[in-house]
Amino acid sequence: MERKPIAVAEAVRRVTALQAQEPVSLYIALWNRVSGFDPGDLDRAFADRELIKATLMRITLHAVSVADYTPFQRAMLRNLRASRVNDRRFESTGLSGEDADGLLPDLLEFCAVPRTRDEIETMLADRLGEEPDKHVFWALRTYAPLLHSPTGGVWSFTVTAPVYEAAPLTRDWDDPQAALQQLIWRYLEGFGPASPADFAQFALQRQSEIRPALEAMRDRLVTLEGPAGKLLDVPGGVIADDVTPPPRLLPMWDSVLLAYKDRSRVIPEEYRKTIIRRNGDVLPTLLVDGYVAGVWRPVAEGIEASAFHPLSDGAWQGLATEAASLLAMLANRDPSAYARYRNWWADLPFAERRLLSG
Repeated sequence: MERKPIAVAEAVRRVTALQAQEPVSLYIALWNRVSGFDPGDLDRAFADRELIKATLMRITLHAVSVADYTPFQRAMLRNLRASRVNDRRFESTGLSGEDADGLLPDLLEFCAVPRTRDEIETMLADRLGEEPDKHVFWALRTYAPLLHSPTGGVWSFTVTAPVYEAAPLTRDWDDPQAALQQLIWRYLEGFGPASPADFAQFALQRQSEIRPALEAMRDRLVTLEGPAGKLLDVPGGVIADDVTPPPRLLPMWDSVLLAYKDRSRVIPEEYRKTIIRRNGDVLPTLLVDGYVAGVWRPVAEGIEASAFHPLSDGAWQGLATEAASLLAMLANRDPSAYARYRNWWADLPFAERRLLSG
């Protein structure tokens, strides 16, 4: 609803997690939420291990607070592991799930210092006594407690050649059920009020696993009446006043677009398939009056904004103000952010398109 003067690690903690497979998205997500955001602060938070980037919810990369990593990883471990050891690509290696588990101690010991994928695949091949098979590490890197090490560059991480390192785990979340309850609690702190189905969408967890955790938490949570039924929240959770949200330029895969099964809370149904592509890409969006109203992308002259329906002059002015601030941040790092996704724009429907140069 408004930017706050807050440290970036605390900002990430407050929103539970930020999806992070495209490094620039983390910076734009925090620019949307933190007043006076300095990209260098996020660089330092990763370098100092205040934040961790690792595979977690929805079996994809997220940035989370270091204090949240262990319970989140323990809560997701069963699903992360099953998504890989039961996949035909891993089965083609001839290894079993137990074989993969047996490689974890050697993998984590080897990754006590940062390692590249090639180094790790060579080590695993030596351990197995056979030629490297990329699908062995493909499976292990998903459910092993590995973080992506910062590699420098304009957005702290490289997409094409990630570097891996054993993640710091604590011993206070050995019970998977307690860890799942903690993940639910932290989800509600960041995104509540929400339904069990919303949490299932956010974490990619089965309802059969969620129900016992919610039953155990029943006395700790509050139930609210939502437009379409009952919603859960933490006690004292802040609910925004009935005011109009300001315009925003959200990054690809912004968490608020992916945190609910009922996507119509933020994304009008007629636009959902346009911005959430079949391969899982979620385009950078215009947020107007709290709802997705179009998409945007950097171009040589500034920010190109495409609205799916006509917007008011006030909305366009608000978006232009946002664009001026965003362009200033991108200018010193990568003015062509998201360029590799340019193919999506050729066939997008739009009612209005404007160049926001600031």
